[in-house]
Amino acid sequence: MDDKSMRDRIEEWKEWLSEHAKIVMPVVLLICVVITVFVAMNANRKAAEVEAQLELANEPEAASVPEEQSLPEADQEVPQLELEENAYPAVNTLMDNYYDAVAKGDVDSVVSMNEYLDEKEKLRIREMSKYIEGYPELTVYTKKGPVEGSYLVYVYSKMKFTEYDQLVPGMQAFYVCTDEDGNCYINGGESNPIVVQYITDVSLQEDLADLNNRITAEYNELLDTDEELGAFLFDLSKRIDVSVGEALAKAETEQAQQEEEAQQAEGQPQENEAETPEGEGEPQESEEAPQEDGGQEEETAEPEPAAPAVKKVKATDVVNIRSSDSETADKVGKAQVGDEFTLLEERGNGWSKISFEGRDAFIKSEFLAAASETTAEDGGTETASAPAESTGQSASAGSGETVTVKTSVNVRKSASENGEKLGLAYAGDKLELVVKQADGWTRVKYNGETAFIKSEFLE
Repeated sequence: MDDKSMRDRIEEWKEWLSEHAKIVMPVVLLICVVITVFVAMNANRKAAEVEAQLELANEPEAASVPEEQSLPEADQEVPQLELEENAYPAVNTLMDNYYDAVAKGDVDSVVSMNEYLDEKEKLRIREMSKYIEGYPELTVYTKKGPVEGSYLVYVYSKMKFTEYDQLVPGMQAFYVCTDEDGNCYINGGESNPIVVQYITDVSLQEDLADLNNRITAEYNELLDTDEELGAFLFDLSKRIDVSVGEALAKAETEQAQQEEEAQQAEGQPQENEAETPEGEGEPQESEEAPQEDGGQEEETAEPEPAAPAVKKVKATDVVNIRSSDSETADKVGKAQVGDEFTLLEERGNGWSKISFEGRDAFIKSEFLAAASETTAEDGGTETASAPAESTGQSASAGSGETVTVKTSVNVRKSASENGEKLGLAYAGDKLELVVKQADGWTRVKYNGETAFIKSEFLE
């Protein structure tokens, strides 16, 4: 990527940051894409319930906690609470386990510690874990919560990304409570207005503002010393958003299909509802005597039906192979230019059903061209087809064509930013072109083997 392109990307993420500058903890939004936000920011989850509780806030029964855990009065001023560091082993253990589960994408474990995550948050944790190597540094700050055994927790973390070498600072906020067995858990669904107001007031206290400012300054200093970090985080956020959106769309599609199948199953008539009377429906034997011809019955040979033709198609571009005829369906593979498949059905919605690894699969018809046609019988004839239409991609294996590297870039073993790194190509390097793919990657020859580089870094 040239200097101008890098500057454009940096300006783009800076503009995005300025639009979100009013967020209380911008560090959380930029760095910790997986967030457990304070219940003060989460109260609109059940607006009707909160509104009802607000109406009851001045009544004795408004507090939704046992008598021995009485809440402060609604109009009582919250005292300046001490900000403690790593003061409660049970809270530290909870946070260690939580961050470890987030880094691994272990949603079941995360939910066991915070059951209030919705499906979008769960998907975001799974996707984010693909880019997190771990949290090697955690510091847990706490203030006493509104009821006994509760804590306002602020975790200062250092995150290690898989695609970035330096540790990136960040902070997340939690409301932690203690259950009847003495175990700590994250209470991400609290909606009592008195508790929400208490948390809001404490979060605005001076020592917490100082802590947040210190971490923000550390983060900004890191950005100033490495301009590519901002662009990396901006791109990562966009990638996560796209992945989560696709996963949500897929889930909705699958749910709709299941509902449709259930409705169809309910509408199907039961088999064997009525029995056929004996003798009915059976073919009647002919009573007419056969014609005699020397004692032999004349047989008329019927022509055998022609064997059905097996149509072959080939991919004209690098394209995803999916489990059904939808762009949100599961990917079951990827076709490369020239790969051949048996065509089972060409549908009117722009998709073709093919045979792939012993199962039915689907490819967009626009990325296929007829390859050959053979009869189903052994020794059948094969008819060559017209050449595939050009899709604007250059497949140049063996042609000697080369591409030039525009800026230093990783060379990977597969067409993925998570693919194994084979080395580093430098600006001005010329590499043999194999094929420029439609998915944004270019296949090249690198040190005698096939490798992949992002197409934007080549010319």
